[in-house]
Amino acid sequence: MKVTILGAGVIGVTTAYQLAKAGHQVTVVDRQAGPALETSFANAGEVSFGYCSPWAAPGIPQKALKWLFMKHAPLILRPKIDAAMLSWLVRMLSNCTSERYAVNKSRMLRLADYSRIALADLRAETGIAYDERMQGTLQLFRTQQQLDASAKDVKALAADGIPYEVLDRDGCIRVEPALSHARDKIVGGLLTPKDETGDCFKFTNALAAKAVELGAQFLYGRTIKALQVEGGQIRGVLTDQGPILSDAVVVALGSYSPLLLKQVGIRLPVYPVKGYSLTIPIVDPERAPESTVMDETYKIAITRLGDRIRVGGMAEISGYTNDLGLARRNTLEHSVMDLFPGGDVSKAAFWSGLRPMTPDGTPVIGATKIRGLFLNTGHGTLGWTMSCGSARVISDLVSGRKAEIDTADLSVARYR
Repeated sequence: MKVTILGAGVIGVTTAYQLAKAGHQVTVVDRQAGPALETSFANAGEVSFGYCSPWAAPGIPQKALKWLFMKHAPLILRPKIDAAMLSWLVRMLSNCTSERYAVNKSRMLRLADYSRIALADLRAETGIAYDERMQGTLQLFRTQQQLDASAKDVKALAADGIPYEVLDRDGCIRVEPALSHARDKIVGGLLTPKDETGDCFKFTNALAAKAVELGAQFLYGRTIKALQVEGGQIRGVLTDQGPILSDAVVVALGSYSPLLLKQVGIRLPVYPVKGYSLTIPIVDPERAPESTVMDETYKIAITRLGDRIRVGGMAEISGYTNDLGLARRNTLEHSVMDLFPGGDVSKAAFWSGLRPMTPDGTPVIGATKIRGLFLNTGHGTLGWTMSCGSARVISDLVSGRKAEIDTADLSVARYR
């Protein structure tokens, strides 16, 4: 079967690899000059199978009001006249209940845990290296209130059989020795030991090369103009360099997916939520993290990537903008230097990317009302985490096989 994948980020490339492995004739189309040059380029580096939660949670509306007046706010809202933004915000707020949070987190954990297995399998069969570490994620709490509030996450982890450990201050320092320098600034943490870290850009490029070895073709520097549909069946894709005939098409365009799908009558509630990162060279390893630490106060992940520290986070709702605000950089620097002052921030690389967020936190994976058209998008901050499992699900569905996990609540049909 001729399958065209739109997008060469980590989602598109993992999908290409799995479909090529399944024997399909795969073509990947992307406007950039190579793989992982947009949202997958410099993300936080965490592969968070256990630390996996929807942004829509109980108490978020009240917290959001407080964050609007914080100097180092984890959430930034730049309202504008934008019906898509307003609709997404309303839907997101409707998911901020205990009942919806439990449902959304459970299905996110299901997909994330499946991805953990899929990534381990992929690593074993390909041998690719990407500054990977398997030492877990430490969600770090600076206040007792934060530690107490983690009970809802502990309950969800326990219900889904995900390993975890609640730590006091000494336990956090045992896991991350460099925190001894910030002992008085923390009260405890939640460790999810099965989590991993790695450089998503390195991973995606290495896997793209493996996909090419399996016969996949990558067409870079091509702008996707439209989906070609005839009689309710996908026929191909129109690019600025001509059409590409296809038996099946997988849309993996991240935040840009809704713009393309709107042309064929599919309303996808995915909206860009901008994140920022710093990549800092390590000058003092004793003051650098061993794995990933999630600073709960600022919602910032601090990750060890070889001889670098990747600091990533924040959620800025401002539409399709990619400007680099100095205030956002200051927040990243404040978080990392407060906890791990082992890097040279004067030599840091500053970056931003648009995360494709759904209002319920769960990505959109599966078939659509158009035969042969599939979606693999909306992964938000967890594209790297969920990529390998999502790719296996899509490969099964495109190939006409039953997926290995329940996918009934993952498709776009759940928004009808």
